[in-house]
Amino acid sequence: MKVFGFAGYSGSGKTTLIEKLIPRFTARGLTVSLIKHTHHDFDVDQPGKDSWRHRQAGAHEVLLTCDRRWVLMHELRGAPEPALDEQLAILSPCDLVLVEGFKQTPISKLEVHRPAHGRPPLWPENNSIVAVATDARIDCPLPVLDLNDPDAIARFILDFLERPC
Repeated sequence: MKVFGFAGYSGSGKTTLIEKLIPRFTARGLTVSLIKHTHHDFDVDQPGKDSWRHRQAGAHEVLLTCDRRWVLMHELRGAPEPALDEQLAILSPCDLVLVEGFKQTPISKLEVHRPAHGRPPLWPENNSIVAVATDARIDCPLPVLDLNDPDAIARFILDFLERPC
């Protein structure tokens, strides 16, 4: 599996960009998976549903399945959050894993940066960032990509992943 990440401050457009890139990758015949890290407490389950009630009762894992999809919910119950490599090991085999978040994890990543948001860029302090996608002109020694050109960004990522290590 090839792994490529996306980093940027909240509201920079990471999710929107990834949403535009996935169909471009799958149109090339790639199977794509995604790992998204969030600092917020989240729940994909609905209070009152059977699976929610089972988790609330103390189940360590709950697997929901139907004829269209399945999802495995795993409660950490105080255990530490698994590292990215542990999460990658859980995924089914695929061609490309896109990773949103994990700013400090040492994987090659694209920074999504909008200077108008008033936040400093991440790339000067993060050696894992290999390019910057932005909606403005910036002075940067890395490749700078037009955030509004997902075709060019998809080509960059695929070309980057094909380079020898």
